[in-house]
Amino acid sequence: MHLIRTILFSLALSSATVSAAPLEQTAVFAGGCFWGVDAVFKHVRGVSEVVSGYAGGSAETAHYEQVSNGDTGHAESVQVRFDPARVSYTQLLQVFFSVAHDPTQLNRQGPDSGSQYRSAIFYTSAEQRQAAQDYIQQLTRAHTFAAPIVTQVVPLQRFYPAEAHHQNYLALHPYQPYIVFNDQPKVEQLRKQFPALYQ
Repeated sequence: MHLIRTILFSLALSSATVSAAPLEQTAVFAGGCFWGVDAVFKHVRGVSEVVSGYAGGSAETAHYEQVSNGDTGHAESVQVRFDPARVSYTQLLQVFFSVAHDPTQLNRQGPDSGSQYRSAIFYTSAEQRQAAQDYIQQLTRAHTFAAPIVTQVVPLQRFYPAEAHHQNYLALHPYQPYIVFNDQPKVEQLRKQFPALYQ
């Protein structure tokens, strides 16, 4: 009987530990072509999955050829699943604004132009909205950028995964000229600026 009580007590402790562990959360960011943003967040410690896709429009037009026209309302985005015990949402914001894209470019990033390449944070909770707004205000007060930040902070309605050939694109095409010129430097900046977060 004593052994059974000991086992049950151990199981209860184990169960409590599991339930007390923070669950993974989801963040959605848009910062130009999703290939580079995807690659950056895939190298962040505490991130378990990154999916390239589309946010801000409807399901009917969530296809690359249509989104590329710039008139569907979508933004090329990435959905990031992360463990808040290992990396905070604020740390993801730091990575997003520091190395993943330029938040001062309106409806464009580098060589790509159109509203589908806009800078946006699609929040999934009131806490994410507040954190994003507070961080943008902090950057603005500090005059971190020479130009105004144009990043939208809007609620996430739906996220639509992109076609299979757009997933994990940098890792599969590391020597493509677009990737070498535009996206590999972002991953290198992540390693240099956030060595504790880089994986």
